[in-house]
Amino acid sequence: MRVELRPFIGSHSMTTQAPRMRTLRIGAGASYAGDRVEPATELAARGKLDYLVYETLAERTIALAQLERRRNPDAGYNELLADRFYSALPHCKKHKTRVVTNMGAANPAGAVKRTAEVIRDLQLGPMKVAAVLGDDVLRYCLDHADRLKLMETGKPLSSLEGQIVSANAYLGADVIVGALRKGADIVLTGRGGDCSLFLAPMIYEFGWREDDWDLLGKGQTGADMVECGANVSGGFFADPGYKEVPELWNLGYPLLEVERDGTIVVSKLDGTGGIINRAICAEQMIYEIHDPANYITPDVVVDFTAVELAEIGPDRVRISGGRGKPRPVELKVSVGVLEGWIGEAEIIYAGLGCLERARLAEKVVRERLKIGGVNLQELRVDYVGMSALHGEASLPSQAAPYEVCLRFAGRAREKRDAVKLGNEVETLVGKGPASSSMPRKHVREVLAIYSCLIPRAVIAPEILVTEVA
Repeated sequence: MRVELRPFIGSHSMTTQAPRMRTLRIGAGASYAGDRVEPATELAARGKLDYLVYETLAERTIALAQLERRRNPDAGYNELLADRFYSALPHCKKHKTRVVTNMGAANPAGAVKRTAEVIRDLQLGPMKVAAVLGDDVLRYCLDHADRLKLMETGKPLSSLEGQIVSANAYLGADVIVGALRKGADIVLTGRGGDCSLFLAPMIYEFGWREDDWDLLGKGQTGADMVECGANVSGGFFADPGYKEVPELWNLGYPLLEVERDGTIVVSKLDGTGGIINRAICAEQMIYEIHDPANYITPDVVVDFTAVELAEIGPDRVRISGGRGKPRPVELKVSVGVLEGWIGEAEIIYAGLGCLERARLAEKVVRERLKIGGVNLQELRVDYVGMSALHGEASLPSQAAPYEVCLRFAGRAREKRDAVKLGNEVETLVGKGPASSSMPRKHVREVLAIYSCLIPRAVIAPEILVTEVA
């Protein structure tokens, strides 16, 4: 094994190589940390892919991984990494498919070590595995907490009352391109832009310039279409009787067919479930987008207003017309903060008068919390099936329910107060109105996520390359 550790210098490495004069095929193997394993394996086996991308990080995921690494320095990467690689890497090796993924989470170097073990077990070497480092900016944020402004409140980062446990910047495609230029077969990153994982292979393979904003905007538009995985092949689209999706249990994960001029087709494998059509792509394109003319990413500010979607065949949608503007000078940072505890408990009432009994149970618990001096910052009470989603705005039922699940959730600074909430709900058995189930209760620590911006220039990414024989 040989390890090479070098600083990644800016974005100048994100430029030229002889472009491939053919269609680039990029598969979307995952869209969150616990996503299915087998669809990515199927893509690797018969998708004729140049790249397989696993996007596995949400805002809280990286903070949870940082907490896990605190408990175990060897942990902190995606828990399904080995399962995914044992399943897909033999096909990737056979078809010369490179892998780009943020499964490194809070510990890309640890992820490389585990990946190397998988490669040796499967006897797939030689392979180069790269770790992208530099997204962890906790030290910088703590040192500048008085002047960094929270995007949610406008207050300084130092105003947070909980314990700051993580701060990870969204890195762009440039450092991934740097890893590909070093010959990496597998690139493992921490926090970065979701779409950057898909954009990097386009930049690298076609030699797109770092300031060709329209090309980058086109690439980003395609990446945005598939970074949520099976959402665009029907997973978030299905609504029986209105929007039918065939074989929802067998969804085929999407892939991009990218041309050098930025024209992109979204498709999926023949014989898989789901559907890809213009309506689904339109829904996905505006998902999580506040301003369609100015979608800010680490790589480019994207303008979706001129995008055209055309169905060119079964499960094939062509995307064109995306545009771009210069990338931002600042990068977004997700900050994880421990903010106390949440106690949850629920109990079910059924039969005639179940709603009245549930309401009496709520009153009993509220009074018992007062008597016990339980200090809750917030208490939420839901009647699941009636008001759990819309609270008091829920429409009144025309008929009395025959069952109702009464759920309590209380937020507390101290764990003991969260525990007491569950205990009081539990004592309703035998000391409250007649119920139809034993209560369930649990306590969990609150991990809140805040956001701020930091100058791009203060981040110094590194690429750690490991050769596995």
